Amino acid sequence: MTDLATGPTAGHADGAELLELADRVIAQAKPGEQIEAFVSRGGDTEVRVYQGEVEHFVSAQAEGIGIRVIRDGRTGFAYAGTLESSAIAEVLAEARDNVEFGTPDEWAGLAEPDGVPMTDQSLWNDELAEYPTDRKIELAMELERLAAGEDARVRIDEANYADAHGEAAVATTTGIRQWGRENGCYVSLSTLADEGDETQTGFGFSVGRTPDSLDLGRAAREGAERATRLLGATKPASKRTTIVLDPLVTAQFLGIIASTLNGEAVVKGRSLFKDRLGDEVAPSYVTLVDDPTNPLAYTATDVDGEGLAARRNPLIEDGVLRQFTHNSYSARRAATVSTGNAVRGGFAGTPGVGALALSLVPGTRSQNELIAGIDEGLLVQSVSGLHSGVNPISGDFSTGAAGLMIRNGAVAEPVREFTIASTLQRMLLDIAEIGGDLDWLPMRAAGVSLVIHDVTMSGS
Repeated sequence: MTDLATGPTAGHADGAELLELADRVIAQAKPGEQIEAFVSRGGDTEVRVYQGEVEHFVSAQAEGIGIRVIRDGRTGFAYAGTLESSAIAEVLAEARDNVEFGTPDEWAGLAEPDGVPMTDQSLWNDELAEYPTDRKIELAMELERLAAGEDARVRIDEANYADAHGEAAVATTTGIRQWGRENGCYVSLSTLADEGDETQTGFGFSVGRTPDSLDLGRAAREGAERATRLLGATKPASKRTTIVLDPLVTAQFLGIIASTLNGEAVVKGRSLFKDRLGDEVAPSYVTLVDDPTNPLAYTATDVDGEGLAARRNPLIEDGVLRQFTHNSYSARRAATVSTGNAVRGGFAGTPGVGALALSLVPGTRSQNELIAGIDEGLLVQSVSGLHSGVNPISGDFSTGAAGLMIRNGAVAEPVREFTIASTLQRMLLDIAEIGGDLDWLPMRAAGVSLVIHDVTMSGS
């Protein structure tokens, strides 16, 4: 789920217990020390079904505390996977000891209250918290049954149900004192389609705040269709062409774009956009927003990993690069202010920087309507090796892909074993249209169909 609320609530709806633990830690600060206490507890459920049987079931619970101590520009950190008083005392002592091994850093320091108010959101749902385990298993089995009934050529590799729930509190000697909790769930499906000696793969998913809001039928249909429509795929001829990215592929590309707009990467000189604030980097109809205050986002949150209020940050607005994502540390290095984008994986780590809930502001037309306006092109259904195929400094990328050719405004023959290549800069500038099919995924970026001109397709 998100970065401050990472564990289950166990009935503590106001966060008093975790906040009291954090308060007791920072109250022990010595002169000249800054202390941060991050306390969380959480859990998740994972169910995997295969051929009507439960193949994998995990229901895990975790709790713990992470403590940062900063003195004279040196930082010490320690953590423990328990909230026992004796363990917490040991963690504080260890964090203090670790300060001595730290390297002096002129920008070291904790976040401070910035006056940005928290957005009131409903991120916790009692229905999910009380949902019976046997019903969760039934959802995964029903998803498998529905997908298997879509097409006789389809086999189900696995059908999954997953949920996560959590609460966390952070308190600092600099005046931050915050608590949050949230939960959410999703189903996912991996499919195989067989025809002769050929097998193709597909996937489907649905996310929601409650199990009853999950659209199993849609996940099943998409899983079957994505696999079957690639049957008979061949390697295409190489050329430059217009492509339409499927929503999941767009979300994956947005994740790469987010890494280049990361303030930590920028201050370290590892971003292709480091000197381009205020530049036009995309057409005027392109707006890229990180908005964890949107409750539709699976990763929505009310606070970031340092306890600052989450907020809507337009990164690219009307085609112009407006800002980078920052936590308090990267902001100090860049002589700016935090954008509320501190991320942390839980009590065992210190805050990093990252987008929390990224999306393009959608257009109005469906994917079919977008395709109908293209005489010749390519619908990219999936990509492989994207992260390893991108240079975040030069922007060059090349990734394996599979999909369907577009001819005369309709999808045509399936293709595979080819690559698509461009640069991230060129790809942003070559965006021709953004679809209206915004799709929230179980990840930090939302999907939407995206039309991009002049991309190199390398096949036979």
